[in-house]
Amino acid sequence: MRDTAAIYDKIRHVIPEVEWAVHEPLIAEINRLKTEVGAVILAHNYQLPEVFHGVADITGDSLALAKRAAETDAEIIVMCGVHFMAETAKIISPGKTVLLPDLEAGCSLAESITAADVRELKRKWPGVPVVTYVNTSAEVKAETDICCTSANAVEVVESLGTDRVIFLPDEYLGRWVQANTDVEVILWQGRCEVHEKFTAEEVQAYRDQFPGIHVIAHPECNPEVLEAADMVGSTSGMIKYLADERPEKVVMITECSMSDNVSVEYPDIDFVRSCTLCPHMKKITLERVAASLKFRQFSVEIAPEVAARALRAVERMIEVGRGERG
Repeated sequence: MRDTAAIYDKIRHVIPEVEWAVHEPLIAEINRLKTEVGAVILAHNYQLPEVFHGVADITGDSLALAKRAAETDAEIIVMCGVHFMAETAKIISPGKTVLLPDLEAGCSLAESITAADVRELKRKWPGVPVVTYVNTSAEVKAETDICCTSANAVEVVESLGTDRVIFLPDEYLGRWVQANTDVEVILWQGRCEVHEKFTAEEVQAYRDQFPGIHVIAHPECNPEVLEAADMVGSTSGMIKYLADERPEKVVMITECSMSDNVSVEYPDIDFVRSCTLCPHMKKITLERVAASLKFRQFSVEIAPEVAARALRAVERMIEVGRGERG
């Protein structure tokens, strides 16, 4: 079992000692329970530090989590993320039990579009291939020709060899793709409730207050924010940028907890927090992870026909990128 003292030594600069006194017994219990039941715990980059560093076996972006979990011998997957991520894990590992600690951990992007919406778009634009962001439900993926991540969206769009694609559901990610390809992109008006809050004025305020700061932004932000950034990329792309560039000071224009989690690995970089939180990610707490393991709650199930069609769209993407990160 993992040594909780060693865990705290690593993350003490992001979790005050008074909070650690509350977290430590739960972390010890979860790490014991997952060993007893043979579970693997996945944590997205936006999770709370005590979950991300305290109990997770695999961390990263949504698609990478699902793919790596499939490679383990664990029969139980606990997804510390949101509902579509748990569905993606179930799609890739249909024989495993996938647990989501809180069924209300949703996503504004995933909820912005339905399978019926996709069918109507295909009726309106016959023959135009549908590219769908992985931040969508299994039912939407099942209506899709191919999925993409924020890391490989442009590559996926261009892989189809067509002049036009339907791109769903993130409007801002779609606009960023359009700015980086000659393929015409038909957009849907879905947005991430976290990333749409950031503004170019806010970026400028960081530059004014912290001269020389590096601004790196997620492509789910609006075009004005992306234009004002030094680098635009997925969460995995952001981490690679930090590893390669080693800026003295940086602000990550994305969900706030990512800065806390990444700062643990890069203590030499000064992270200025842009503290915008995802309310859905924050539903996943240590208490709920412990309950999930104790009571096997809540199991994510997908109709076999839907799962099979969604898997084809995911596998087609993987064939294009061969390991691109989500």
